[in-house]
Amino acid sequence: MGELEADQMLPSIRGLAKDLRISVITTKRAYDELEKDGFINSVAGKGSFVARKNTELIREENLKKIEQYLEKALQLSKTCGLTRDDLIEMITIMGKDEL
Repeated sequence: MGELEADQMLPSIRGLAKDLRISVITTKRAYDELEKDGFINSVAGKGSFVARKNTELIREENLKKIEQYLEKALQLSKTCGLTRDDLIEMITIMGKDEL
């Protein structure tokens, strides 16, 4: 959401757990997931920091979403009896002013 800057230090796991009144284990799991997904970087002995935007990761995630939407559109088009050319024409018309 843009509220945190790249390389900004995050609260310690213990400190955040205490502030939120949740388990340290739960907080650790959340940080581990954020790191796995590329949102934060952890440095032993120094803490966790907001990761820089990984534009390639963001692009890949968006491509996966587009493929999922297209798959749904293909399935729906079959039930309507649309052809491949019909779908291409629809996309062309819809994206005429935007792409």
